[in-house]
Amino acid sequence: MDVRDYLRAVRRSWWVVLLAVMVSLGVAALVTVQTKPRYVASVTYFVTIPNQGVSEAYQGSIFMQQRVKSYTDLLESDRLAQSVVAKTPLGLTAEEVQSRINASTVPDTVLLRGTVTDTDAARALRLTEAVSAQFVELVRAVETPVEGRTAPIKVEVISGPRVGSTPVSPKPGLNLAIGALVGLLAGLGLAVLRTRLDTRLRDTVGLQRATGSPLLGEIPFDPAARAAPLIVGAAANSARAEAVRKLRTNLRFVDVHEPARVIAVTSALKGEGKTTLSCNLAIALAEAGWRVALVDADLRRPKVAEYLGLESSVGLTDVLLGDVNVGDVVQRWGDKSLLVLPAGSIPPNPSELLGSKAMADLLLVLRESADIVVIDTAPLRNVTDGVVVAVQADGALLVSRYGRTDRGQVAAAAQSLQSVSVRLLGCVLNMGKLGRADVDRYESYRVDTPAVPPAAPAERAGTPTTERANGFFAPEQAADPTQELTRLPR
Repeated sequence: MDVRDYLRAVRRSWWVVLLAVMVSLGVAALVTVQTKPRYVASVTYFVTIPNQGVSEAYQGSIFMQQRVKSYTDLLESDRLAQSVVAKTPLGLTAEEVQSRINASTVPDTVLLRGTVTDTDAARALRLTEAVSAQFVELVRAVETPVEGRTAPIKVEVISGPRVGSTPVSPKPGLNLAIGALVGLLAGLGLAVLRTRLDTRLRDTVGLQRATGSPLLGEIPFDPAARAAPLIVGAAANSARAEAVRKLRTNLRFVDVHEPARVIAVTSALKGEGKTTLSCNLAIALAEAGWRVALVDADLRRPKVAEYLGLESSVGLTDVLLGDVNVGDVVQRWGDKSLLVLPAGSIPPNPSELLGSKAMADLLLVLRESADIVVIDTAPLRNVTDGVVVAVQADGALLVSRYGRTDRGQVAAAAQSLQSVSVRLLGCVLNMGKLGRADVDRYESYRVDTPAVPPAAPAERAGTPTTERANGFFAPEQAADPTQELTRLPR
């Protein structure tokens, strides 16, 4: 991951960072409130050698600096604590007194500082007074020779004892600052970790890496698409419609030397928007003047006829079984050069039907009668129907949904196509996030046109025996569903 990847991870999981900071601040505040205030009382000692001459001053100073360092252990010893408890009743044990005393030296001096920390300021002062007196006596007893002569070292109190008027802990400001910093670091780490562990597709780069194919389109998420999935009427001027038109352009020029005329649209899983994209792609191609045939080859869960408002009781299944002629069931949609072949009845053996010779013959007929054939197929990871259809097409278009499809599932779907030598034309990221800058750019350059409402279902379907016969197909009908169809009129 580079810097931009980390920034994207933090931006995507900003709420994780914010939550971590808030939790850390809450913990810091709780600890601060529940911590008892602690006061510090201090006393400073001066260590010297009595009757020291001038000539011995330098050597005596070096000796005393080294001697003072050993007094820090003596000031914190259990012997001093026991002496304090024995002579000054404070309601504390020797261990409690010893835990409250801390000693330190002032560098390059003969000064020794002792501090007493307690939750009671008055008790801290009394304990410091007792320690200051008992420590002087303890040094005198330790340093006095056995013969009873004067001790060679003298310890005097030169500052204190005194206690601070304000507690040294807790420090609310410092605690909250540390809590915020810890929460920020933890939140950033969780955001990056969440991104690394999240294998769902969230950008076009990850989709291209997973499929090993070029990105042909990125369809933005449109809340209105649930109620109006087709790019007609008011939706024709949306950013989603413009993205479909861009996909149309990219798809037509993906390989100018070997253009794909029969395109299988599929996905790794269900619910990724492949059917909606198939319908909108067919509409966009028809708007550009191409003669388009849209085939619903998802014989398990067909949706094309429902989206387009067409009759769905008879269709592809019945044609492949030889019950009807393709010219009898294909339906013209609207006033565009778009014919739709619904799925028809749901068969018990979809894979066998789609891989039959009748299906291959039907695609040959459609190829002769239309400039482009768009086939909506079943998801690749659920059943094998999609692969069976894609093998017979000129190429496949793999649709993946933003924030839902796993990269491993997409890679497996692409591999299932490549393993049978299916030409993967490219991939499409569906329902992606459109940045505000992209929205503004489109809005600033959009041309508003009067919205023409789509025709009613009955008008789009036309009369089965007249409209269909006089449209793309020849008037005469034959029992063989693979009968040659005439060229589509321009």
